[in-house]
Amino acid sequence: MSEQHSTQAHTGPIKNPKQLLVAVLLGFVAPVFTIIALAMFVSSADVPSAGSANPERAIALRIQKVGSVEIRDANRPLKTGEEVFKAQCSACHATGAAGSPKFQDAAAWAPRIKTGYEALLHSALTGKGAMSPQGGGNFSDTEVGRAVVYMANAAGAKFAEPADAKGAAPASSAGAAAPAAATPQADTAGTPPATADSNAAAAKPVVASASGAGEALYKQTCQACHATGAAGSPKFGDKAAWAPRLQTGMEALYHSAINGKGAMPPRGGSSASDADVHAAVDFMTAAAK
Repeated sequence: MSEQHSTQAHTGPIKNPKQLLVAVLLGFVAPVFTIIALAMFVSSADVPSAGSANPERAIALRIQKVGSVEIRDANRPLKTGEEVFKAQCSACHATGAAGSPKFQDAAAWAPRIKTGYEALLHSALTGKGAMSPQGGGNFSDTEVGRAVVYMANAAGAKFAEPADAKGAAPASSAGAAAPAAATPQADTAGTPPATADSNAAAAKPVVASASGAGEALYKQTCQACHATGAAGSPKFGDKAAWAPRLQTGMEALYHSAINGKGAMPPRGGSSASDADVHAAVDFMTAAAK
């Protein structure tokens, strides 16, 4: 009886060959999968982020600073209505894109002029319909007001141009075709995206942070058309619209963005550097992949 008790006391958890085989397999397979999982986790930190054109850009995105500094000249001369129109509004209002009233089209502007200057100013500053606030620009309220007056008066209105905040007399618009009575940029239906003009340099400073330049330039310039698909532009995040363009390659997209294509002016009408334009293209294409 004592011999039987001793045999039972030394019995292990493995009682048959099948259990032994399972134990051996688990002893080898489990550590292998654990090692593979750890290796993938460690190596994933070196994978470039989506939309980065190269490893250097991916690294820059990971080590970017939390904030950036944007410097503006508060004492710069205010833009005239004509200057703001050429720099920001003409991309849509020169052609009537996205349902915007075409410049000097009295019939299209008539119902809008009847709403009054304040209503047009409010629409221009806050956006309306397909038009984003300030048409995607970055001007003072007075400059936007002058652009509104410039366009409205060119279509038959007789609005008075607003003075600047300091009460100085506003500079008259250089063009004789449209009276220079200034009021904020008005568009009750359209979305004036950025247009090509060197005067936009002071109006739309590019954020100095290299890593955030793509998104910043998109918000300042590109979204006026690409956020809504205005003027035939591929809408932001629309994979179907971007697919044939992505097939042409990034270099072709960079070239079109810098030199202009179709209704899009060179650099979207901004004075951004080649590097910032490339970053903006990367930002938009990343959202469509």
